[in-house]
Amino acid sequence: MAASGPKVLPLVLATMTSQALLVVLAPTVVAVAAELGTTVGAAGQARSVTAAVAVAVSLLLSARPRLLSVRRLLVAGSALALLACGAVAAARSTAAFLAAHVLVGLAFALLLSGGFAGLAAFGADRRPWATGYVAGANALAWILVTPVAGVLTEGWSWRAAEALPAALAVAALVAAPAALPAPSVRAGAALAPLRAGAARRWIVSEVAGYAAWTSLLTFAGAFFIQRLGVRESVAGWLLAGAAGAYLLASVRSGRLSRRWPRRRLIATAALVMAVLLPLMLGAARTTPVAVALFCVLGLAAGTRTPVSASLGLDQLPGQPAAMMAARTGATQLGYLVGAVLGGAVISGAGYPALGLVLAVVMATSAALVRRVDDPADPRP
Repeated sequence: MAASGPKVLPLVLATMTSQALLVVLAPTVVAVAAELGTTVGAAGQARSVTAAVAVAVSLLLSARPRLLSVRRLLVAGSALALLACGAVAAARSTAAFLAAHVLVGLAFALLLSGGFAGLAAFGADRRPWATGYVAGANALAWILVTPVAGVLTEGWSWRAAEALPAALAVAALVAAPAALPAPSVRAGAALAPLRAGAARRWIVSEVAGYAAWTSLLTFAGAFFIQRLGVRESVAGWLLAGAAGAYLLASVRSGRLSRRWPRRRLIATAALVMAVLLPLMLGAARTTPVAVALFCVLGLAAGTRTPVSASLGLDQLPGQPAAMMAARTGATQLGYLVGAVLGGAVISGAGYPALGLVLAVVMATSAALVRRVDDPADPRP
């Protein structure tokens, strides 16, 4: 494990940076809306812009597999992340703020695709371990970025918070040349994830799961601030607490996937989330109860995400990089649907209704993943 640490570090930094570009919005979205003279739902559509661009870039990467050099993706993504942070911080209107997230979407797609594609360089015995840490890097961004972003927003400005993902982008850029190359892509692999039935079923399941989970992440900070009266700085720490639960589950998910069939494990975690979502957003009346439910949701999501990524890699064993580009597209399509859906439901019916809607979406993901083939499970 110690020898594998330096090999996985560039991938961890890349995925941390990609997630930091997104999570910085959670504790700052209320302040952004207030300063730019818009609503929280409208400011939250920055996630929709990011998602739409990332989906388009992911499709391009899947169609052009020769572009999927891990080091190339990490270097380009890190450089674009720096530009994106500057553009967001300089925005003086809602239109400029949303437009800056085009760069965020470009950087996100390259970094996340490269980070997960790099897992193909690990052998089958080390890949579950590496996948847990790379997926857990998403939670590290919440733990490191969100609390500090909340403090900077309350004490200074939401613009200052953009320095946090920018610093991670610098670290990712420095580490990128050390990333191991993924196996070469076979000829004729263009858009293979969309052409293969097994891979396509997994992608649909992943879109549904991410739509529910990322909708919660997009508006969780606003939920604590608006519904429970929590300050921005405190909200950042609450979000980090749930991220800690996610990280704890993620780094241990490899052991669970060796003991339980992956499809069953993913579906069970998704159903647990489906039960907890309406309890948190609708039934919780105090901050401690809501935080406790949010942390259990983090444990379930931290189990579901890396195990599902591992299952996705095995859908096209000869084309892991193309499959992980498709995963980036699936996650961002989920972000897009989740952000639009969440903003619309919150504006119209409020947070309790959002909890019910997200529960249905997550239960749908659980049902879909049961129809995905698992080559590692010989049982029907």
